[in-house]
Amino acid sequence: MHACAVGKDPRDLGPGNDTDNKLKQLAMKLSTRILVPLALTAFLAACQGSSVEDIVPNGASTQLPAKMIESMKSKGISLTAPVMFRIFKEENVLEVWKRKDNGRYDMVTSYQICKWSGKLGPKFIEGDRQAPEGFYAVRPAQMNPKSSYYLSFNTGFPNALDRSLGRTGANLMVHGSCSSSGCYSMTDAQVAQIYAFARDAFKGGQDSIQLEAFPFRMTAANMARYKDDPNYAFWKNLKEGYDHFEITKVPPKVDVCEKKYVFNHTSDPNAPIAATSACPPSDQPDSLKMAYQSYQSTYDSAFSSMVSKGRVQPPARSIQGIAEAKIIADWSSRRARGERVTMDPPSLSPQDKDKASKPQVMVRLASAVAADKAKEEREAAKRTRMSKVQLPSASMSVASNAPAPAVSAQATPQTTGAIDTAPAAAPVEQPAAAPAKKAWWKIIGN
Repeated sequence: MHACAVGKDPRDLGPGNDTDNKLKQLAMKLSTRILVPLALTAFLAACQGSSVEDIVPNGASTQLPAKMIESMKSKGISLTAPVMFRIFKEENVLEVWKRKDNGRYDMVTSYQICKWSGKLGPKFIEGDRQAPEGFYAVRPAQMNPKSSYYLSFNTGFPNALDRSLGRTGANLMVHGSCSSSGCYSMTDAQVAQIYAFARDAFKGGQDSIQLEAFPFRMTAANMARYKDDPNYAFWKNLKEGYDHFEITKVPPKVDVCEKKYVFNHTSDPNAPIAATSACPPSDQPDSLKMAYQSYQSTYDSAFSSMVSKGRVQPPARSIQGIAEAKIIADWSSRRARGERVTMDPPSLSPQDKDKASKPQVMVRLASAVAADKAKEEREAAKRTRMSKVQLPSASMSVASNAPAPAVSAQATPQTTGAIDTAPAAAPVEQPAAAPAKKAWWKIIGN
């Protein structure tokens, strides 16, 4: 027997307490009004093959194109298989890789990055406008379906390495709206698909998505171009992780020790690895060591060849260490306060050496100019109100100090409309003036 069959329907209640009966009938009506819309919503969701939790704003429930899903199936990739993202700044590309049935990853698609701020190189401090570089972990809690930038997820900056190096900053995102100040910005249509890849992978059980952000593709030609860059040592460390993925096509296990990244260093999840401590002994399998050595040998030969030939393509601008980061952070602070600053952030890049000696156009944020204008208008309105309040008292003061006009006994009263027949008032006698007092020197003289 169902539990609902045990009691009686409130509509069938016999004589008794009328108040109780009315309360029960009211409860029945309220429950009907609440449950019917919920049931209807669940019914509609079921008809569409989705759940109530999928009915969310801002395109967070966007599904991947059917053609893309079919392409993944042909490669042995399921919709909810684990995913990995790779970003290349100089090439303006975000790649999406997913795991195949054999455990190795294959690139599913790529997107042209709409905007990323700053230059090549890592983020150093809050306000330097740099988009981060490195290896980051994206977890479900970092996904934001209600972002002010359509959809977004937090990159996870700062990670253990960033913190060990004293790097600061927060809320560095991959998001939509195609506008960036330290983030990687995509179009809304692009970020909807990227968000869908992450959402589906989390539904499949993936607990953390690896996000790899590089300054450029870590080829021998590019490394030769940037061999004299102040960020070169950091980029060589990133290249180790890049190489591990290129060899195995599996996202590397990333740890931090001795203030640097180490990749596939140990398979022991409980190994004592700390960002600022010495690295423990490595237990990499021999097969991986041999593959990495062979890959590195080929790379070294290609790198030497590129260096001997000279630079084929000039390097792009890169941030010149913490010194430039501090200058830009100061510029950002002054700009945010509404002060007049140069149109572009200051630069220490060699490419901008001549630009620094030329006069710069000073500008202010439009919001700061508007705020000043609004303040001036408020103050002007306040002055106007104050003058209106003070005007009557000032007129009264002038009137009280003015001499009374002389009254003529022969004056004829003015009339308007009907003639005034009342007798004229008799002239009023003015009291005699008091005798003037003598000056004190005259009194003394008497």
